[in-house]
Amino acid sequence: MRLMEIITSLVLAAFVGYIGAWYLGWLEGNFALLLFLATVVTGAYWLGERFYFLPQRRKAAQAVEEAAVQRRVELDRMGIQKVDVDAEEAKGRILMQPWWLDWTAGLFPVIVAVFVLRSFLFEPFKIPSGSMVPTLRVGDLILVNKFTYGIKLPVIHTKITEGNKPARGDVLVFRYPPQPSLDYIKRVVGVPGDEVAYLNKRLTINGQPVATSNQPDFLDEESMRYFKQFEEKLGEHTHRMINNPEVPPFVQGASNFAYRDNCRYSVEGVVCKVPEGHYFMMGDNRDNSLDSRYWGFVPEGNIVGKAFFVWMNFGNIKRIGSFN
Repeated sequence: MRLMEIITSLVLAAFVGYIGAWYLGWLEGNFALLLFLATVVTGAYWLGERFYFLPQRRKAAQAVEEAAVQRRVELDRMGIQKVDVDAEEAKGRILMQPWWLDWTAGLFPVIVAVFVLRSFLFEPFKIPSGSMVPTLRVGDLILVNKFTYGIKLPVIHTKITEGNKPARGDVLVFRYPPQPSLDYIKRVVGVPGDEVAYLNKRLTINGQPVATSNQPDFLDEESMRYFKQFEEKLGEHTHRMINNPEVPPFVQGASNFAYRDNCRYSVEGVVCKVPEGHYFMMGDNRDNSLDSRYWGFVPEGNIVGKAFFVWMNFGNIKRIGSFN
């Protein structure tokens, strides 16, 4: 058992070291991989506990009980009534799970439940920026449906069920194409085959202007400024978006992304033809969103899931609820 204590100490130290290095920025962490490895490791300990370690402890406890019974018989034969050994206490100590199993096999049910929930059903995210204002605010804690567009294996992101296709207006979390270790959240504006034009701050899809209507100006509480707000209908979704009239319409600093030849840039904005298997994404805060206008199209394989619910915002609990 001493060997298992040493091995377990090294394993736990490796996990703590990885998390610490990630937290300090010394390496680029991968939570999905970390959770998968934790599930595998604790699962191996759980199997070991169930089929080897616990039976061995029970066998040892049984031996203690049998020895205690034999001792009582011998003492009775000698006329001695007082027993100097508490067999039940000794059995309890033997059956008690050692610390190295308590911190591994004992955590397996919780870790595997989190792994299944996060990998295949729902995953929580925190909104870090204002690119989706007014729909989503900084600090919103949201839930993402991970099976609507098909279930994927964690870590390797291989799709195992087909699911639905993303539709215009859906709010998606996806792996940022230039740096897939980062998760971004934007709204689907163009689906495969669409021609998306954003010229002079007006959105047009396949030659048809997207219906908009004026709304009261939006107050950005962080900057204490008002912005023009509109209601926009994309597909089946009606949502609000904001524009800043002080920002020019042309796109500055577009990168050399895949299928860039599908886009035409001008002083008025950009026009892009969405390639097959890709999506054109934009933020609802149109003048404060680093989106497909700058770094290109999102491959279908990068999609994480559909955002649909704000489950908490500690700065404003009124934010809790579904959104379009």
